Amino acid sequence: MANKPLWAPWRIDYILGEKPDGCVFCAIPREGDDRKRYILYRGETCYVILNLFPYNNGHLMIVPFRHVSDYSSLDSAELAESAELTKKSVIALKQAFKPEGFNIGVNQGAVAGAGIEEHLHLHIVPRWHGDFNYMPVIGQTKVIPQHLSRTYDALADKFR
Repeated sequence: MANKPLWAPWRIDYILGEKPDGCVFCAIPREGDDRKRYILYRGETCYVILNLFPYNNGHLMIVPFRHVSDYSSLDSAELAESAELTKKSVIALKQAFKPEGFNIGVNQGAVAGAGIEEHLHLHIVPRWHGDFNYMPVIGQTKVIPQHLSRTYDALADKFR
């Protein structure tokens, strides 16, 4: 079966947009425009951000501010805050979207699936019965039913 095009006009901003020098997870919080960059919450050592290329609607990431690539290199404060922000994220997602389950984890290293392996980040992916439909199987395409700005709006007040 031939691949068929899927209209995704928001991707052109990423394709043509200016890329930060160095680490994207270090650059994003320095920009200061949390809504534009989809940062939902800033803690002392970590922040919560929407994944720009989500596995599912509401896919969040917990990212340490400090540039670190190995989970065992996190200090006690980073470990504690990332756990608290994971809990806070699960609560926010339950309130906003009523998922039936979650995938929560870290992909450390390219071999483990890390797309950005130089800066550790934790994934929180809400799941619903039937969210893996025919599109990935037949069309090699994952459908995300909501634009990131609407997802941000639905979650932003849950982190205040």
